[in-house]
Amino acid sequence: MQNLKRLLFLFCLFAPLWVLAQVSVSGTVVDGSNTPVQGASVRLRNSNLGTSTDANGKFSFTFPGKGGELEISFIGFKSQIVPVSSNQADLVVKMQEDVGHLEEVIITGLATSAKRANLAHSVGTVSAKQLVGTTSQPTVDGALYGKFPGANIISNSGAPGGGISIKLRGITSLVGNSQPLFIVDGVYYDNSSIQGGLNFISKAAGQGSTNFQDNPSNRVADLDPEDIERIEILKGASTAAIYGARAAAGVVIVTTKKGKSGKPKIEFGQSVGWQMQLNKLGQRTWDTAKVRAAYGASGIAVYNANGGKVYDYEDELYGNKGFMSNTRLSVNGGNENTTYYAGLTYRDDEGIVKHTGYRKTSFRLNLDQKITKWLDVSLNSNYVESSADRGFFNNDNTSTTLGVSFVSTPSWVNLYPDANGNYPNNPLAPSNFIQTRDLITNNEKVNRILLGGRVTVKLLNTDKHDVRLIALGGLDNYTLETRAIFPAVLQFQKDGNGTNGALIYGTTVARNTNISGLAVYDFKPADDIQFTTQAGINAFNIDLNTVVNTATQLIGTQTNIDQAGSLQAEQNKNISKDRGFFIQEEFNYQDKIIATLGIRSDKSSRNGDADKFYYYPKASLAINILPFTSWQTFSLLKVRGAYGESGNFAPFGAIYTSLTPINFSGTTGSIVDLTRGSENLEPERQKELELGFDGGILNNRIGLEFTWYKKEVEDLILKVITPGSAGFSNSWKNVAAIQNKGVEIGLNAVPVTNKDWRWNMQLNWWKNKAKVTRLDVPAFNVGAFGATLGTYRIELGKSPTQLVGIGDSAVDKLDPVSRLAVFGNAEPDFNLSFSNNVTWKNFEFSVLMHWKKGGDNVNLSTLLSDIFATSPDYDKRTLDPKGQLTDGAYRLSILGVTARPWIEDASYFRVREIGLSYTLPREWFNDAARVKVGFSGRNLINIFDYNSYDPEVSNFGVDAISSNVEVTPFPTAKSFYFNVSVTF
Repeated sequence: MQNLKRLLFLFCLFAPLWVLAQVSVSGTVVDGSNTPVQGASVRLRNSNLGTSTDANGKFSFTFPGKGGELEISFIGFKSQIVPVSSNQADLVVKMQEDVGHLEEVIITGLATSAKRANLAHSVGTVSAKQLVGTTSQPTVDGALYGKFPGANIISNSGAPGGGISIKLRGITSLVGNSQPLFIVDGVYYDNSSIQGGLNFISKAAGQGSTNFQDNPSNRVADLDPEDIERIEILKGASTAAIYGARAAAGVVIVTTKKGKSGKPKIEFGQSVGWQMQLNKLGQRTWDTAKVRAAYGASGIAVYNANGGKVYDYEDELYGNKGFMSNTRLSVNGGNENTTYYAGLTYRDDEGIVKHTGYRKTSFRLNLDQKITKWLDVSLNSNYVESSADRGFFNNDNTSTTLGVSFVSTPSWVNLYPDANGNYPNNPLAPSNFIQTRDLITNNEKVNRILLGGRVTVKLLNTDKHDVRLIALGGLDNYTLETRAIFPAVLQFQKDGNGTNGALIYGTTVARNTNISGLAVYDFKPADDIQFTTQAGINAFNIDLNTVVNTATQLIGTQTNIDQAGSLQAEQNKNISKDRGFFIQEEFNYQDKIIATLGIRSDKSSRNGDADKFYYYPKASLAINILPFTSWQTFSLLKVRGAYGESGNFAPFGAIYTSLTPINFSGTTGSIVDLTRGSENLEPERQKELELGFDGGILNNRIGLEFTWYKKEVEDLILKVITPGSAGFSNSWKNVAAIQNKGVEIGLNAVPVTNKDWRWNMQLNWWKNKAKVTRLDVPAFNVGAFGATLGTYRIELGKSPTQLVGIGDSAVDKLDPVSRLAVFGNAEPDFNLSFSNNVTWKNFEFSVLMHWKKGGDNVNLSTLLSDIFATSPDYDKRTLDPKGQLTDGAYRLSILGVTARPWIEDASYFRVREIGLSYTLPREWFNDAARVKVGFSGRNLINIFDYNSYDPEVSNFGVDAISSNVEVTPFPTAKSFYFNVSVTF
């Protein structure tokens, strides 16, 4: 009691002195045109005390002491330092634009961030303006094309609704996950590609070494690009190590838009446009001699019966001018304690193939609440409903998909229905593709709820110490319904040709959760030094349950499963539980030397030992050289280096030996599968070293970023052949390693900036080379359809993406052991993207160009059209060295002799995005609204020599190995829009 009285006495004695020893300052923060800057941070330098500006750019701040320096910062502007030694009112702080984006804040951990100027590693960033500021974007992953270095993005279908593969810095697995981890506002976002069961009809997986042949979309397509504030791409283990064993393929961190204090701000946008086939090939021209040579007497009879008339089936199948519409409404606002953001988008895209399209409704609500001075809460929610009609495309072994049936049919066969709607049988192929297009259903329907929350407790906040506890949680819950209907009237289903109709209904229920508890301690022992310590624990649970019911022998026109004579069910449950913890220490000396050291540990039910922790360290160092010199030429000069490790879990079920159902003499049971699980299976491990430097001149109006990396991927998991005496045919083992080396260069500049004109440009160049550095099993072919046609080959000392095949010893250089020739590599020689944004008064022009040099595809679309003599270039004479055979005949003449004709250079140049807009004068609307109108387009200019519709489309892009293989996929589209946006 006596001690308490003494403390109260001392407090009463010194409290008046403390009250007197303080400074009050108020003012306004404006930009270069004197427009108030809302949400700017105003902090006492070298302390944790601060506030932010309101909707009018005003702030009021009181801090203890006799004075100090205020640091004012805001995204897109340079930080301003303002000395304050006494009470001041009506202070005006004018911000300068950060043309080099060095003040841009980048996430460096699960709960910390740093200025770009202080980063020790390369991080790709895409702002909202870069993402959707030029043209309307159907999906988020598709919107990332060409906007940052280090990525190879491939579409596995041009069908509406997505289906895109992203690989960062080369191959990171042979059979495991090859797609980056997506995190949206702290919620781990599922990006699965889930099969719909169409292989039952197509029999596509009967050949080739991949089962991903159902043309599914991937679930990141559910995310609305219009909701996104910024995206950060952590491309390798040196940056992603703290995210642990799910980060081997990189991490894509998505931050959605937040509310800002002030009166409600309402934005409305409408885009309408059309999409059309990107590249038309045309059709072969026919005469009687060509028909007889290709189809004999039976073909001549069909040809003559139709009077030699030809039909433009390319235009019939791919010539639909798909109407596209995107409607957007958002509102944000709030006060100093509560801010909100709500966004609603409705998208309706019609495909270039009739009866295909994509419709999506997305609603997002984000709330941020300051409950007390020491407690903040953020809530994020998103509801998505979508429906995608994807047609029936890609590889098949029944000649029933639309693409295969199309190339199987010469243009002089009449496939159109009669006046009563009856479709004729295709006399030369198993399917009438017009009938199939018009009558089948292949639909994916999604209902998805995403919920995320963040609670921040500020335990201590002084000029030297800041302690925060942060709790993060997220739920990603969706239901995917796939519905495929093949009516009994189809040519390949009736009259004993098939199963008298088929219904394939799939339901996937996903419930994924993640929870994290974090502690962050900022310690400033002196004005020049800052330590940031963060530690935390994480739990991540996956529960993915897929049931596919296939019904055949349909009764009449019924589409209920119970109205079928035969029914079979298949279920696949993917359940895993991951647990981990981490600790990270960051050190900053005057923004001159910045160092980080951390370690992550993970365990998972997918590892052979579910209770064993695997550790992934990271370390980095950045030195801003300029402050140590007197050089005047540079405005930035920084060297940096980083090292990190991350992991990749085994494929689902690889640690178990599964049971296979069997029916023996009418009795059901189970037998042991021929693939043996491995109880000692360990996660794949990635180790990456990254070195680089950043430079800037002319006050950073010209900036250069250079990065070199070497990435070792060890303990790669493969399904290997086992001795017959073991009772199994194969088993899962850690048997391989891959090395990736690459260079990434980014050049940004502001060549012109004045009152009326501004020109921003960004040039990115990147390349990657990989080789297999360990292989405990004999070299093997994988990922395509065998050496006759061209395939990938995993071989020690060679690239894992090399494309090989049988060869002609007189022409092709054959390996002395395998007797195979290397005809190409799926890995590009390099990529180069060039973006420009020019504004003049109220006009704005933007363009994004992309050049991919090298990289080869296995083009089997040309093979199929050659076989059926329908190739558009069949009658040209450019390939035969002797000049005797036409191109189609020549390619067929060496089928089985060499794979050379089917492996093609997939280089291209394209204008990915282009847009022109005009902001109407505000006085037209009494300053009550900002109205912007414009025109934009995607893929409007395309230059390539590739002998198919698009060198960028692959059937199997989601697989780790098997991208760049084409078998009549849904072609890519080009599109244009008319846009209008209104802001109140």
